[in-house]
Amino acid sequence: MDFNVKKLASGAGVFFTRAVQFTEEKLGQAEKTELDPHLENLISRADSTKNWTEKILRQTEVLLQPNPSARIEEFIYDKLDKKLPSRTTNPELLGQYMLEAANDFGPGTPYGSTLITVGEYQKRLGGAERELLQTSAATFLTPLRNFLEGDWRTISKERRLMENRRLDLDICKARLKKAKQAEAKAALLSEEVDKAEHDLRVAQTEFDRQAEVTRLLLEGISSTHLNHLRCLQDFAEAQATYYAQCHHYMQDLQRELHKCANAASVPQPPAAACPDPVSSAFLSGPSSPGATVSSLSSQMPSTLAMEQTQLPVTGTRKAKVLYDYDAHDSSELSLLADELITVYTVPGMDPDWLIGERGNQKGKVPVTYLELLS
Repeated sequence: MDFNVKKLASGAGVFFTRAVQFTEEKLGQAEKTELDPHLENLISRADSTKNWTEKILRQTEVLLQPNPSARIEEFIYDKLDKKLPSRTTNPELLGQYMLEAANDFGPGTPYGSTLITVGEYQKRLGGAERELLQTSAATFLTPLRNFLEGDWRTISKERRLMENRRLDLDICKARLKKAKQAEAKAALLSEEVDKAEHDLRVAQTEFDRQAEVTRLLLEGISSTHLNHLRCLQDFAEAQATYYAQCHHYMQDLQRELHKCANAASVPQPPAAACPDPVSSAFLSGPSSPGATVSSLSSQMPSTLAMEQTQLPVTGTRKAKVLYDYDAHDSSELSLLADELITVYTVPGMDPDWLIGERGNQKGKVPVTYLELLS
């Protein structure tokens, strides 16, 4: 017990001495050992890395999970080292509500069948979002957290030790200076000066050793940047995959909705309804201007070309392709960005589409992918 009290008293004395030295340095009343410029640059770079990593991590979490309550729940589960229960994404929840509403209104009604179509695609969007969240957490968020909670804590600990060694060194320098001044006045024995010089040498050795350890850790920040660079590339790739999936799903949804709209505009028997939401075939109905294009869409390319020659053409124009477009069925024409094609329309055709020709190839093309030339 006596040993512990002495140790505590000694530790308190060292802490008090360091505090006095630190305060006097801040007030300009004591000299301070300056660090090597290279070491100062490493410290500044490390602090900047830590600060920006924290900001990027927090904002990425907000981007991926805007709900603050959900983020707090994820944080708690992470600290408890427990697996977070699977959570339904917002698009998935919206899609489920739409499907339930469709069953209530009647799946055979135009509104009910459209709710089913949109609801199914909302659930697909939710699945894509879930994949993005899982991939981003594993490849981007986790490495950033590991740096802040692992490497950075080690660096901070060694920096604190280095600062304590520097304070001890400056304390010894001040004591030696006072001892030499007292010796000059014959008020202090030379043994006291020798002890102060010995303490200074020991403090200098300990400071140099700790400064070298800290320097090696700080130089490892370059490796951290390379690791974070790879993680950033993985995150961007995950986002690109997610948005490409969303774009593909929304294009498919637009085509399904166009089919429903075309089917609704054609007189049909009372029992007829909108096509199945996941069907990729166009409806065919009684012969009429609006139905002619729908029946054309379901034919093979040879049949499409034969029947289009029998329809009056409103006028051909040249068009420049703005973006690549992959045909989704045999009635459409694939496009390459910057190529020139000939386009025209036929009576009763959907205004969002034109007939495109490239040599012997012919098919429907979306207007939004084209720049019509005069």
